[in-house]
Amino acid sequence: MKTWLLIVVLAAGTVLMKTIGPILAGGRQPPPALTRVIALIAPALISALVVAGTFTQGQHLVIDARAAGLAVGAILLWFRAPVVVALVLAAITCALLRLLT
Repeated sequence: MKTWLLIVVLAAGTVLMKTIGPILAGGRQPPPALTRVIALIAPALISALVVAGTFTQGQHLVIDARAAGLAVGAILLWFRAPVVVALVLAAITCALLRLLT
């Protein structure tokens, strides 16, 4: 439950930062370097949450079926597979490994 609350708070903060910033700047556009950084915040945040959710359990580092599912999904996306296909095959990989172990 804490993870989902964190995701909602961070997503709201990202949207708030992207909308309030230009308003407070008086309608001016931020410098191009700052715009590039802002554009990378959301993907970096999502990546960090995925990695933390995959490789941790409580306060411990774990490598289990979730890591294999993540690897399968990442490889499929690397080769430009549709997101739904990558998600389904990653979930199937994770489920099969959990069934076998």
